[in-house]
Amino acid sequence: MLAEREAHATLPARDLERAKRFYAEKLGLTPNETPGGLMYRCRDSWFLLFQSGGSASGAHTQMGWQVDHIEQEVADLKARGVVFEEYDWPTLKTVNGIATTGGGRAAWFKDSEGNMLGLIQFQA
Repeated sequence: MLAEREAHATLPARDLERAKRFYAEKLGLTPNETPGGLMYRCRDSWFLLFQSGGSASGAHTQMGWQVDHIEQEVADLKARGVVFEEYDWPTLKTVNGIATTGGGRAAWFKDSEGNMLGLIQFQA
């Protein structure tokens, strides 16, 4: 059954070369180039960027990473030029790009293609 299988994300990219530069320069990731696009391994998981004529909506989190120290991860990514989303909604407020949520702390940013990516540090 599916509960016993690994899951992965696939993200659209209008410009794979631009995306490849973003993921290398900003996130420090190196792809394995495949006929289907750019495959990235992160620990025990992977995701694929594929060539698409459409655009990502960026309206919701499409993929995320679980981190141990969100402040440090955000600071490191900001130092590489990543711009974090800021929210000031009745149900969600960020301070320096980081929000406290019911399950922990989270931060969001868009990649070069408009995909919304997130970081989460769960409460201990």
